[in-house]
Amino acid sequence: MKTFLNALLAVLLTALFAGCSKNSTGSFQGYIEGEYVYVAAPLAGALTHLAVARGDAVKAGQLLFELERQSEAAALAQAEKNLAQAQAQLDDLTKGRRPTEIASLEAQLSQAEANLKLSADELARRERLGGDDVISKEELDQSHAQKDASQAQVNQLTADLATAKLGGRDDAIRAAQAAVESQQAARDKAKWAFDQKQQFAPANGQVHDTLYRQGEFVAAGNPVVVLLPPENLKVRFFVPQEKLASVKIGGSVSVSADGAGKNYSAMVNYISTQAEYTPPVIYSRETRAELVFMIEAKFSPADAAALRPGQPVDVELR
Repeated sequence: MKTFLNALLAVLLTALFAGCSKNSTGSFQGYIEGEYVYVAAPLAGALTHLAVARGDAVKAGQLLFELERQSEAAALAQAEKNLAQAQAQLDDLTKGRRPTEIASLEAQLSQAEANLKLSADELARRERLGGDDVISKEELDQSHAQKDASQAQVNQLTADLATAKLGGRDDAIRAAQAAVESQQAARDKAKWAFDQKQQFAPANGQVHDTLYRQGEFVAAGNPVVVLLPPENLKVRFFVPQEKLASVKIGGSVSVSADGAGKNYSAMVNYISTQAEYTPPVIYSRETRAELVFMIEAKFSPADAAALRPGQPVDVELR
């Protein structure tokens, strides 16, 4: 009896594989395969908000989950204040002295220019009198010296006023600019860390599973939500080498599932570059000697919505 059952099992397995991989009419058995997207945060933290549940349909950009980010918020606030301080120091260097200080220098310059005019007029008057021997040479020399001193004071205050309007030295301004750029980079890094504690759906799809509950601690890089976008659904089937020439990249196949009211169209996007033997559960010498090639074909998003990973289907070459 045991020998009979073993023989019957071998026959059934052989028939099953024959239906899965080889058919004279170009029809093969296959199954639906899904390429899942595992959404994770690159930083660790407690799960404070899980915004989706298994089976939910989500849109691209929709919030999936949020981790605790109090420390990241504090770091971001500190980085923004440091940037504001560095920017204020740069602005202070580039805009020169305060208006009241500049006004004081301008007043001193006006007074010095008035003194210069007075000295010049006095010198001219004494030069005219000197020719008539009314004043001595020493008095004339004193007038020349007073005029020169007044001119020097005007020149000094003019330079001081120009310097006050210029602000800091070029090297000091460059150092302040570098400090601002450094603080901007620190702020951007802090903002990136703050933003990474929230994760959003990268594409439209369905929530296949959630791997953590609210309140649990999530290690860095561990996925929290598993998504299945419709475009990541495909049919996988195997064809024998004699049928391989009839399958082309970009070609169309017809897929039918049990209970479905219509056939679904899929486009071949992958043909295995390497042949393989029949599955090891088939022990027949005749079947294990045959080579097969794995074929994958993808559905349109509308057709993919009606299919599920692991679902057995029939595939027919067109």
